[in-house]
Amino acid sequence: MRDLVFSECARVLESDGLIVMPTDTVYGIAADAFSATGVEKLLAAKGRGRDMPPPVLIGQREVLMALAEVPNTSVFELTKRFWPGPLTIVCGAQAMLDWDLGDTHGTVAVRMPDHEAALELLRKTGPLAVSSANTHGSPAACDAAEAEEMLGESVDIYIDGGAAPGIGASTIVDLTRTPPRILREGPITAAELREVLPDLEDSAAAEESAVSGTEESSASGTEETTASGGEAADETTQE
Repeated sequence: MRDLVFSECARVLESDGLIVMPTDTVYGIAADAFSATGVEKLLAAKGRGRDMPPPVLIGQREVLMALAEVPNTSVFELTKRFWPGPLTIVCGAQAMLDWDLGDTHGTVAVRMPDHEAALELLRKTGPLAVSSANTHGSPAACDAAEAEEMLGESVDIYIDGGAAPGIGASTIVDLTRTPPRILREGPITAAELREVLPDLEDSAAAEESAVSGTEESSASGTEETTASGGEAADETTQE
């Protein structure tokens, strides 16, 4: 029965539709990552703009190489230790990919969830653009009923996987910067990450640096463009 449901989900996603799915953190609203129409529908359902592009969930570690420009071998250490799990990695996106996730400024936020059903679905569908199953400004849904109450008929299929663990939004690490930095603290701690990334900046240091950078930009009359990784940090979901 689950295989039949997932096959129908794959069909809907290929037709630019939307589904709601459980993950290891909270429920997510998903579109085919390579469907510009699907991603546009996802953002509209949440009441968000292109300036807040969704992260991408994958079902196998190896898929990261096809989606992102891997800066160094530390990426492989991170994914070996923390994937599947609540760690989102921001990298430069592969320039050759024909997709439109929004105003990403050349980056992509990727995660492999630690959830059996989600992984099975992702292996059938391929990479999915996934944001929290909620309307903008509302708490992320922890079950299918909560998601449906907020998103209603904008979603084609709701997968009911029971109550989500609700462990909170994933930790986000930005590897497009030197040194790398935490954009959002989550279940995986800075101390754990520094065992792989010794020079990692924490979110407090990153915020202080951002404030300093803004002041310097204002003084020089320039404006700094925010990368999608920073916008992903505002996401209230697993990604």
